[in-house]
Amino acid sequence: MPFDLQEGRYFTQSESQAGRNLAIVGADIAKNLFPHEDPLEHNIKIFGRKLQVIGVIRKKGESIFGNSSDNRIIIPVNYARGLVDPQNINSSIIVVSKPYVSVAAMKDELTGIMRSIRKLKPRASDNFAINQTDIINKGFDSLFRVIAMVGWIIGGFSLLVGGFGIANIMFVSVKERTSQIGIQKALGAKKYFIMLQFLFEAFFLAVVGGLVGLLIVYVLTLISSSMIGFHLTLTLQNIMLGIGVSGFIGIVSGFVPAWSASRLDPVEAMRSTF
Repeated sequence: MPFDLQEGRYFTQSESQAGRNLAIVGADIAKNLFPHEDPLEHNIKIFGRKLQVIGVIRKKGESIFGNSSDNRIIIPVNYARGLVDPQNINSSIIVVSKPYVSVAAMKDELTGIMRSIRKLKPRASDNFAINQTDIINKGFDSLFRVIAMVGWIIGGFSLLVGGFGIANIMFVSVKERTSQIGIQKALGAKKYFIMLQFLFEAFFLAVVGGLVGLLIVYVLTLISSSMIGFHLTLTLQNIMLGIGVSGFIGIVSGFVPAWSASRLDPVEAMRSTF
């Protein structure tokens, strides 16, 4: 599990290789063992052996899986060999990729590094394994599929209600501007011009609503990321999809009002009053 230090330092390479009796402790352990003093340079005991505290892990709390670095003690691996039976040690290295680095690219780079460290010939098989958290990934994939399905259902009803709302607004707009439409047609405005005029208004109204919705979603992603510890992002693809769907709903909802406006008789339209 990646961690940052609240105070102190990490092991040096020489200390790690020599197996020095040093320790980096979690924030909860430091608070419980040394509630009124600085834990650095003090000693703790593990299996009856003294270790000097050189660092304290920054308090982070529990992750969504219940893991926490606040109650952990980290010691050099070569020192740990003297505390436990080497046959019971299952060595592993946890690697976290940099932002925007794909898992496939990271696995390829790690494979090259491990083969170089173990000095394997080009045709030799790997004598190590690189695993990713497939179970966790599959679990989250299933969860997000359910969330996406529920989101589409709820979103579908929202789009339906929003579409009726836009259509109602456009019918009212046509009714209020009937005389103006009559004047435009009397001056030579074509049917398609009147129709496109109201379609654009419906499209613009829907897109503005979609942008407001995306802004709300963006704020919610920031709040959720800070609360659950996951970095949630609103991708460009999602933004374009949201704007595209909003525009499509606006055009569909505004088509009938726009078509009825384009079919008005200019003389009768100019006579009408709202």
